[in-house]
Amino acid sequence: MPDRRTPEQLTHPSRRRFLLDAARGSLGLAAVAGLPGAAAADDAARAVSGPRDRRADARLPAAPQAPDEAYWRLVKAQFPLRDGVIPMNAANLCPAPRSVLDACTQAMRDVEGDVSFQNRAKYGELREQARAKLAAYLNAAPDEIAIVRNTSEANNIIVGGLALGPGDEVLLFDENHPTNNVAWDVRAARHGFTVRRVKLETPPAAGDEILTAFRRALSPRTRALSFSDVSNVTGTRLPTKELCALARERGIYAHVDGAQTCGALRCDLRDLGCDSFSASAHKWLMGPKEAGVLFVRQERIAQIWPGVVGVGWGSTAETEARGARKFETLGQRNDALVAAVGTTIDFHQAIGADAIEARVLQLAGAVREGLLALSGVQPVTPTAPGVSAGVVIVRIDGRDNRQLYERLYREHGVAAAATGGLRFSPHIYNTLADIEHTVKSVAQLLRGTPSP
Repeated sequence: MPDRRTPEQLTHPSRRRFLLDAARGSLGLAAVAGLPGAAAADDAARAVSGPRDRRADARLPAAPQAPDEAYWRLVKAQFPLRDGVIPMNAANLCPAPRSVLDACTQAMRDVEGDVSFQNRAKYGELREQARAKLAAYLNAAPDEIAIVRNTSEANNIIVGGLALGPGDEVLLFDENHPTNNVAWDVRAARHGFTVRRVKLETPPAAGDEILTAFRRALSPRTRALSFSDVSNVTGTRLPTKELCALARERGIYAHVDGAQTCGALRCDLRDLGCDSFSASAHKWLMGPKEAGVLFVRQERIAQIWPGVVGVGWGSTAETEARGARKFETLGQRNDALVAAVGTTIDFHQAIGADAIEARVLQLAGAVREGLLALSGVQPVTPTAPGVSAGVVIVRIDGRDNRQLYERLYREHGVAAAATGGLRFSPHIYNTLADIEHTVKSVAQLLRGTPSP
């Protein structure tokens, strides 16, 4: 029998899941009791996903005006985190909240239960709902949004889609991710344009220093400026809005790799003024894996050639009328994951972009301050205000940083990264207690004391 649920019912969370998850979380039933409507929570809440998970979906309440640690513990309870492990690597991969996991699971079961065209037809509408939510979240038009598979694919669509040739030049930040760095070299080798890079010799003390370095590097031949707004290898945050304005005044195409900011900091693409922007759902957005977003400004869409042409491609006029959707002819997709992008945005909107940004900066500041107070720890990420975001990288003098990274996980349960030194990127599923544990764990390793 075809599933008669509406797209809204498949992906829109209810408050039951939140109440039940919170009851199982670190705050216990006392925290739930103070919430409006808590008495209505059902002990035997049924999920449409079947017998494996009887909990209903949940809507997380909006953050209070001044979220305290009790609220953030409630947020942490929304994630199915394993006991004894502290994820501190949002720059690479984030856990998804249960509401997103359940949206994926329920939709995947729906598809697997009935793979007919008739049953799957509703996922076209779900995709458009997800697109509209992404557009509102990023302050863009739905026609400017393509839901792709990740930042890497989005970057490569721009790298391969711009019309460039001999005599043209592309200017990059030398700390760009390889998909926004090496990818340009590969294409330049084929098409004959030049790639140049801006290198920041020392950690910049202010955004003005970065802006000056890029301004000096631009030339009359520069046709595109492409950069990561936060580096994943140093944590340096670029003055994105000012760089995009600099490019615009000179008629230069500006592409921003937002993998390390989208979902962590408020992203207003109209305000940023970029021509295109890429991000992944699996990083700071805390969404489904193998889903991402590519924004292309309306007036630039026709200038970008698609990398893949597949089913649904029509005449030039028909294709251009689809806007950024022309970059989505990627073959068979996992419809459930695409639909769950909308649930991801619901989760973010429930808390609020400003509250999330403030929390990310608070946690990053706390881990940075705690680590730099330890003897022998040197900053890699700039410490000046406004020149970093959620990515914090330090280097330990005279120690094997990769070995420390391995021991942090094995002996202390802290899942960090060994990128540029020791990289810590906490997110809203972390608490200040997690930060304290992380700093104490590093201190213990540096003293050489055994793990308790």
